[in-house]
Amino acid sequence: MQLRPHQIRILDRMRNYKKGKIIVPTGGGKTMCMIQDTAHSQQSKCGSTTIVVAPRILLAEQLCSEFLEVLNVKYAHVMHVHSGETHHFSTTNPEKIHVFANTAREVGEDVLIFTTYNSLQRIADADIEVNNIYFDEAHNSVKKNFFPATEHFSGESDRCFFFTATPKQSLTHKKPGMNWGHVYGQTLVNVPAPELVEGGYILPPKVVVKQLDMVQDKMKVWSRDCDFLMKTIDDQQTDKVLVCARTTKQIIGLLTDSDFRTDIASRGYSWMTITSKTGAIIDGKKVNREVFFDTLNAWGKDPNKKFVVLHHSILSEGINVNGLESVIFLRNMDYIGISQSIGRVIRLGDTSKTFGLVCVPVYDSVGITTSKKVQAVVDTVFEKGLPAISEIRR
Repeated sequence: MQLRPHQIRILDRMRNYKKGKIIVPTGGGKTMCMIQDTAHSQQSKCGSTTIVVAPRILLAEQLCSEFLEVLNVKYAHVMHVHSGETHHFSTTNPEKIHVFANTAREVGEDVLIFTTYNSLQRIADADIEVNNIYFDEAHNSVKKNFFPATEHFSGESDRCFFFTATPKQSLTHKKPGMNWGHVYGQTLVNVPAPELVEGGYILPPKVVVKQLDMVQDKMKVWSRDCDFLMKTIDDQQTDKVLVCARTTKQIIGLLTDSDFRTDIASRGYSWMTITSKTGAIIDGKKVNREVFFDTLNAWGKDPNKKFVVLHHSILSEGINVNGLESVIFLRNMDYIGISQSIGRVIRLGDTSKTFGLVCVPVYDSVGITTSKKVQAVVDTVFEKGLPAISEIRR
């Protein structure tokens, strides 16, 4: 695979430093940088141990698939450390982690460990030697429950790199932030989004704000939301839509107390949703998560398939979905959530896709705040070429 200029820049910096932050906009190919750096490390040292940390089990599994598509794993041992199901060996028991990693290293073979921030402490407790550790969506690492394990591996691993599009900094000594240099190192590379747009690697976003009338009757609220979604789909002629709902209740309301299902079907669209309360549903049928994401990716790759995905938060961060054309915000988010959600629709699709559509309905104070935040993120990231930094103030 031919690397892009900014990826070559990142890899060069990683090979000259043992710790640091890599700031790359969503869609900038940071996973390939991790994979290529791992390959280089394995070639230079037999029996290396590499950890890849993700915010969610789904993303850990996705990263594993992407690594194994590229790397020669004939003499590599793959382990997952989280509570999810996987086809590979999986455990959260520190003793088993220790035995697995050390057995492979003793015979000079490589170890790849895919884990989540929630389970990273289990690996720290296993007391194994770590050569490389990559923190994906590294802004999560500053959370109270995750920071101790992050700090541990920053000090104990041979090489440690933090990847994010949305760094989180602290303005107080009481709470950690990615500006704590003794843990996170310096910023090795900061790739501006306009560079990637100009290079043809991601698309620019286009923001559309829709003014709607305020509705008091809750039953009519779901109908109003449904009408807005249908009008947006019709006006913008968008075929693959991600909807960020305010709550799971709003999703259920759309599905049960409005004409959403019949309206979307009459336009030739399928629909799917996934929340912690409802589980995964495709066109009214409950499915497991593996079927959900396999279907989502298959639909994304099909140029003739039209669909709408309703979610509250689970698809905002990290998960790669091919082909999404537009995101509709029915809820407010912080700057990280907004930036990550926009990142879902600025990845390259078919040749007719020239921008990622970002729609915000405005009918109350939440909509007004959301539209201002969305525009601020777009101005910061895509006009000024700066990362969407969030700050911990107290």
